[in-house]
Amino acid sequence: METFSEETLAKARTAKIYIEHLYKVQSQNVKERRDRRAALEQELQSYPQLSEEQRAAALAEHERREREYSRLQRQRLCMDDFEPLKLIGKGAFGEVRICRDCSTGKLVAVKKLRKSEMVRRGQVDHVKAERNVLAEVRHHSVVKLYYSFQDEEYLYLVMEYLPGGDMMTLLIRKEILPEDWARFYLAQTVVALEAIHAAGYIHRDIKPDNLLLDAAGQCKLSDFGLCKPVDVSTLPAFAAADVTGVSAAGAAELPPSPSPRSQGEQLRHWQENRRKLAFSTVGTPDYIAPEVLMKKGYGMECDWWSLGAIAYEMMVGFPPFYSDDPMTTCRKIVNWRTYLRFPSEAEAALTPAARDFISRLLCDVEERLGSHGGASELRAHPFFAGLDWKSLFEQRPPYRPAVEHELDTQNFEQYEDDGATGLTPGGSRSRPIADPNFIGYTYKGWDAVHNTQAKQRINPQRPAPARPGINQLAEAFAQQANIQ
Repeated sequence: METFSEETLAKARTAKIYIEHLYKVQSQNVKERRDRRAALEQELQSYPQLSEEQRAAALAEHERREREYSRLQRQRLCMDDFEPLKLIGKGAFGEVRICRDCSTGKLVAVKKLRKSEMVRRGQVDHVKAERNVLAEVRHHSVVKLYYSFQDEEYLYLVMEYLPGGDMMTLLIRKEILPEDWARFYLAQTVVALEAIHAAGYIHRDIKPDNLLLDAAGQCKLSDFGLCKPVDVSTLPAFAAADVTGVSAAGAAELPPSPSPRSQGEQLRHWQENRRKLAFSTVGTPDYIAPEVLMKKGYGMECDWWSLGAIAYEMMVGFPPFYSDDPMTTCRKIVNWRTYLRFPSEAEAALTPAARDFISRLLCDVEERLGSHGGASELRAHPFFAGLDWKSLFEQRPPYRPAVEHELDTQNFEQYEDDGATGLTPGGSRSRPIADPNFIGYTYKGWDAVHNTQAKQRINPQRPAPARPGINQLAEAFAQQANIQ
């Protein structure tokens, strides 16, 4: 009986996964193409004044865009397609750099992660989940993903560039946000989480670092930060102290009672250590729900706990269970009944609705807002009374980041850039990638062929005319019909 080496069997398994993935993608592409066609036809039906010729022209334009998208899907992208410009993020796993898309001239944010580090630190599932969420949740409250691709050494996510920085930077600058500011940004985060949950995902890593601001000050959710996410699987199974005072497992190491330091003292201490903790090799667990740390099983409601921790930090100035030591923070979280306190200064300044909103999120799962009715429970809370949810992203944000030119990065942490981008030199475009850990990572979004993008990428010597999207196309024909 013929036997095969482990190396041969491993290659066969990889080939099997790769081929199965190709068939799955092809089937999905056919379905999505049909859905886009149906969406355009439905959109055209809402404009009864259009003539048959105009409808036919709109459908023909859509088919041209589909062909461009099909060509783009067959092309292998590499970093030669992007001009690296400025480093705006650097962390445990990689970097984020502003780049210019050579095919369009548009600025994009390229997140680059080293494969070997992802595998070594057990973050393969995390980085796959990030890519999947960004690819599948196409919502104005979530950062847009244009492409994801890989080479032999790195994974790349090409996303829309938001020059306003992240919420962590805003909190460091402002220390404490006015309640109406916090209400606005928390509401936009509620909408983003609602979109994530509707797609069947739990974010699990909601923190100020992952709330980004565009040039106008609108807030979008991402997993953009390069801070190390806390790998809960490596932590002990924390348990809360029981009500009789006899400690449960792990409770013998409980930290002392809540600090008597004033709010100002705690705020200064937090500010001094904020970025150091965020970018440490351990990560900051300040926003993790207790049921996650206790490993008792959890659902989407854990994201609402994280939102409560962010709300507390916005309006008080530091997270509710902050400690210099991440393990101490974890113990405080699972024993939240003992350690959840509003400083006297904050308690006097906050409205009852704000205090109640935070308390209804930082509580047991059974009593937590969002656990039974999802985002609608949070929307109905008095803290958001009078907020126009329908026009939330059309409203003027309370804060507009200073952006003086397209490469102005004053809203990001400044990093020493040695100019070493780690980009693979030419020749990698046509080489197939057969990494079993990252099969299926490649993605090219439909938005990538908006206007001139696909045409110029396929044939950069021949500029393509601007082509509007489905809704813009239908509206343009409708306006033409009205004029006629």
